[in-house]
Amino acid sequence: MHLSANEGIEGNRFVVTGGLGFVGSALCLELARRGAEEVRSLDPRLSSPWSAALLHAGVRCIQGDVSRKKDIEKALHGADCVFHLASYGMSGKEMLQAGRVDEVNINGTCNILDGCLEFGIKRLVYVSTYNVVFGGKEIVNGNEALPYFPLDDHVDPYGRSKSVAEQLVLKSNDRPSKKKDGVRLYTCAIRPAAIYGPGEERHLPRILSLAKMGLLSFKVGSPSVKTDWVYVENLVLALILASMGLLDDIPGREGQPVAAGQPYFISDESPVNTTEFIINPLLRSLDYDFPKITIDVQHALFMARIFWVVYTLLYPWLNRKWLPQPLLLPAEVYKIGVTHYFSTLKARQELGYVPMVSPRDGLAATIAYWRERKKRELDGPTIYVWLFAVIGMSALFSAAFLPPVGPLGWVRRGWIRTSQKAETSHLLLVVEGSIILSW
Repeated sequence: MHLSANEGIEGNRFVVTGGLGFVGSALCLELARRGAEEVRSLDPRLSSPWSAALLHAGVRCIQGDVSRKKDIEKALHGADCVFHLASYGMSGKEMLQAGRVDEVNINGTCNILDGCLEFGIKRLVYVSTYNVVFGGKEIVNGNEALPYFPLDDHVDPYGRSKSVAEQLVLKSNDRPSKKKDGVRLYTCAIRPAAIYGPGEERHLPRILSLAKMGLLSFKVGSPSVKTDWVYVENLVLALILASMGLLDDIPGREGQPVAAGQPYFISDESPVNTTEFIINPLLRSLDYDFPKITIDVQHALFMARIFWVVYTLLYPWLNRKWLPQPLLLPAEVYKIGVTHYFSTLKARQELGYVPMVSPRDGLAATIAYWRERKKRELDGPTIYVWLFAVIGMSALFSAAFLPPVGPLGWVRRGWIRTSQKAETSHLLLVVEGSIILSW
């Protein structure tokens, strides 16, 4: 595909769902830079770390949820192209909230499709995932001819819901607008690898949080395991090229867009071992300890399933900030412990995709971001301090509110003596005017 750099962008109006997120904000800014007439971000959040930059670039930020049709109607009216990035349940506690995952990923996608047909929008680019074809079995240099992974065999609701949504999007390709004006909707799906870059908000913050607490003591799988990653700027380029691939006025195509109804794998084109590529260099640069123990996939899965059961029992409190993220979940074990990488040949041939940023440069930018961020923020407590605080609070609660039976009687008597001594110290402070440093 040989088009000018801004073909189909200048003079066009775009909607980016999930536009306040890491990738969404980068896409909004690039569309604005390339001369889009209007860029709208649809996101349930009021603000994000990129809000100021978006407003400065003239991006219109609309607060709304893709699971609500009224919000979609407000955002899509008059648009020429939609990038559907909004999703839920990619990692951590979100993965266990199956109802919300389906509501956003499946129902939300249906709402986007209905809105595109209602308002006569011509182009829809859907951001999918490798997980639509990967479910824990090794894939070496796979391509788009691979069948979808069986829906019932997915180990998490996210992969299953994204597979359903992608199939809905691709099957909606070439459908006529409800306006009956001759306009047809053209769709395609981009399947990105794990995404990294400065400001990434899902994978790396969680890894570093575990490292700060001293919990990142092991790595999963053999050092020979390889997976794909994609730098954020490379993914944004692929998304823009995909939107160009849906144009129906390209000479020689006879009104048939090259990308219509097609999925594409997108990566940095450099399969790597996740621990060696990004985790160890990042930890080294921030002076955190490396994982010293290696556990195989089966043992990691056993541990991950325990976390899944425990956090399922804690379902009513999953959205509470005081509940930490699970250490590991089954889908995450497969992502880092089983080889799976894919060819981008189809994207190269049909979209003209060539990564702009090398893995080396992308990693350097990511590390520089986190080093600068560490200078501005104090490290949190280690796991030992955290455990001390949790156990201490539990003991205080038990002594204060539970009956003095067995060991609790000893705890309670000790707590009362401490309280009385504290009151005495307080009196000494008032009467004698001196500071008492011990209870």
